Amino acid sequence: MEKQKKEGRYQRLVTQISGLLEKSPDLQSAMATVASVLHNKMDYFFWCGFYRLSGDRLIVGPYQGPPACQVLEGRGVCLEAVRQRKTLVVADVHSFPGHIACDSRSNSEIVVPLFGPGGDVAAVLDVDSRDFNSFDDTDARYLESIVKLLGRFV
Repeated sequence: MEKQKKEGRYQRLVTQISGLLEKSPDLQSAMATVASVLHNKMDYFFWCGFYRLSGDRLIVGPYQGPPACQVLEGRGVCLEAVRQRKTLVVADVHSFPGHIACDSRSNSEIVVPLFGPGGDVAAVLDVDSRDFNSFDDTDARYLESIVKLLGRFV
């Protein structure tokens, strides 16, 4: 997607999601809303959803797309984003050491941590694409903004 078109779409999505989250009663419904809007508005998002941190593992939360891994343990892009406490953009998941292939059709990925009030990672937004090199700094910047909107629910 052309950078300017992507920027414009994300700007509209931030506004739309922000308005929808004003009506969300809790984190679960807010995550479900975010996953649904992003999956349905961004045509290169093959899988889009959340994993909640529970001890040393991640447990699947609300998502859109094909069936997901229920629990992520020990390795993978999502857990690495938790460990590094930052957004990770992976152009080719097959070359990522320790990648967990929940669906072999996924070829690139972006993972954005959701921080709780104490600064600890509470969950991650995980987005996969069937295409290689789907995600860039624009995706990272806007998805981080969207994930920050969930902070008040944590």
